[in-house]
Amino acid sequence: MGQVADSESAYSELEAVLTALARNPRLAKLLKFVSERSLQGRTEEINEYSIATEVFDRSKATFDGSTDSIVRVETFRLRKRLKEYYETEGKNHAVVISLPVRSYVPEFHCRNVSLEVSIPSPISEATELRNAPFESSVAEGSKNLVETTIHVTNHPRSDDWRKRMWYGLAAIALLIVLGFGAREFVLRMRSAHPENLTAAGTRNDTRLAAPANAAHVPLRLLVGYQGSPKIDSSGAYWEADRYFSGGAAFERPHLPVSRTSDPMLFDQWRTGDFSYDIPLAPGPYELHLFFVATPPEDFKTQFFNVSANGELLLSNFNINADALGTNIADEKVFKEIHPDKDGYLHLKFFIGRSAPSLNAIEILPGLPHRQQPVRLVMQPTAVRDHSGNLWHSDNYFSNGATNDQPRTVSGTPDPNLYAWERYGHFTYSIPVDTRGRYTLVLHFAELYWAPETPGSVGVGSRVFRVYCNGSTLLDDFDIFKEAGTQHALTKTFHHLRPSQEGKLDITFDPIVNYATVSAIEVIDESE
Repeated sequence: MGQVADSESAYSELEAVLTALARNPRLAKLLKFVSERSLQGRTEEINEYSIATEVFDRSKATFDGSTDSIVRVETFRLRKRLKEYYETEGKNHAVVISLPVRSYVPEFHCRNVSLEVSIPSPISEATELRNAPFESSVAEGSKNLVETTIHVTNHPRSDDWRKRMWYGLAAIALLIVLGFGAREFVLRMRSAHPENLTAAGTRNDTRLAAPANAAHVPLRLLVGYQGSPKIDSSGAYWEADRYFSGGAAFERPHLPVSRTSDPMLFDQWRTGDFSYDIPLAPGPYELHLFFVATPPEDFKTQFFNVSANGELLLSNFNINADALGTNIADEKVFKEIHPDKDGYLHLKFFIGRSAPSLNAIEILPGLPHRQQPVRLVMQPTAVRDHSGNLWHSDNYFSNGATNDQPRTVSGTPDPNLYAWERYGHFTYSIPVDTRGRYTLVLHFAELYWAPETPGSVGVGSRVFRVYCNGSTLLDDFDIFKEAGTQHALTKTFHHLRPSQEGKLDITFDPIVNYATVSAIEVIDESE
């Protein structure tokens, strides 16, 4: 298959395929859902749970992929239908849509183009010249090598074969000169382009081809686990452990884990001197590593190191110190992670003063120089807003409680974001890359103090403070005073610096009655 198709060509091909699938609206709806999100860079939303609930109208509250195989069955049918389509009516299309095995994320590629040039030749045996690798001009943003193949076809001798031979050799020489000249020009232009330099100033050679067995991203691995995939609270799939070498897998004692809505991520772990070699297509990725400290370890000596492609990510890392205690979920985030020159991301966990341990790995599609936005709703399930953004279910909290019934809120195109709340005296510890500065958006609505509520209702019914990493963001904050009851209100704070541990630690401190929040958004400000 050839280079990745540009957006306009991909959308055009999608429209053509959807037209061909008109007699099978079930498959057409599935293809439209996964393709539009893929082309918009929202691949984290392409998972079994989202497809089941939004394409096939399964219940968001009761869908269980382990007993309901509709998504896997229909994806298999769509994959087969696409293959048949491009072998028949779509065989001459310039763009091909495919669904890789074990993935719900479609790929859009241009067909390879072969340039055949018939040149008379005195040579009795046909000669094939492959200009490798010859780069042609491609759409802006494409980083893939394009191979142009020139086939020289043998023709019968004639009386003027010498003349034809010289014409042929001249034509070949001209093509070779033009090819290498164009290649050199493209290489020079690309090497000078700032997008090809990483934050560390080293070249990100995205012209390298992806490994044949490149992992499909998002990739989520339950370290030390061997079994069927599991679904988290936001509907994302987590796979059994793979790509590892060394170390030993253990099952964690059944102890509660705080600051996570998905304790199943921490049921197993790998420990010892171990590594992961993960095949990835060229490009930026976002790496999340998950840890938990479990007693009775000697935390004074539990230090180890983590590297990616030979560069240290964590030095003398102590899980207990980083998470501020035992049985507390600890997540580390690293943006702008690239595979090495061989097409693999090499993660190494090696002994410092003690053996390393790891519970889970998540690799997401990356953004240039920025971390993916973090969006949380204080609800048990994920929510999608009117712009199509996915808001994950409540996570990273400690203490507080949530309401038992959703409320109706006005003053917003997204009332679902405000229908629930976490209230009480509580905190959030949101993991971010330590190198960024962040915008924090807090979403509020007064859901309890309404006209029908017994007791005093009005200004002063609920007053509280909000801190972030020790700095006061809101003081004597009164939602009712600013927005009334059941009306959306947002507060935005810029240029927030994460803690040394890579966290935005947000505290909601009551003054009168409980503090509350309905949704939290964190946006990386990096350019």
